Amino acid sequence: MKLLIERYPNSEKQTIGNGYVLENDFIKFEFKTLELPWINNKRKVSCIPTGDYKVKKRHSKKFGNHFHIQNVKDRSCILIHKGNYYTDILGCILVGDDLSYINDDNEIDVVNSVNTMKQLLKRLPNKFDLSIVNQ
Repeated sequence: MKLLIERYPNSEKQTIGNGYVLENDFIKFEFKTLELPWINNKRKVSCIPTGDYKVKKRHSKKFGNHFHIQNVKDRSCILIHKGNYYTDILGCILVGDDLSYINDDNEIDVVNSVNTMKQLLKRLPNKFDLSIVNQ
């Protein structure tokens, strides 16, 4: 199993994307992502660099069950977790099953994040590879 995220810069405040759970190059599950914009990999205000990463399942009091992206250059504790708005992100990746405007900030949001995270946790092993590319 492998995770692929294709990013599409969306605004000065955020980046949207499509995510795919792949098994032997076949798409097994699709979802949407929301990240911060690219601001030179600056902590807490930028998405992480494109590239290949190792990921582990993790649990914390704050986020419950989620994923921890390993060995991100010059960054720490980069997670894939539930949330809806770019204001929920400090460099991490949010997941949902669709994109919609659900608050009044004129920025698109991810929806059904809790259910999407449950699906990812069920489908992905304890350790897997992640590739992030820009489109």
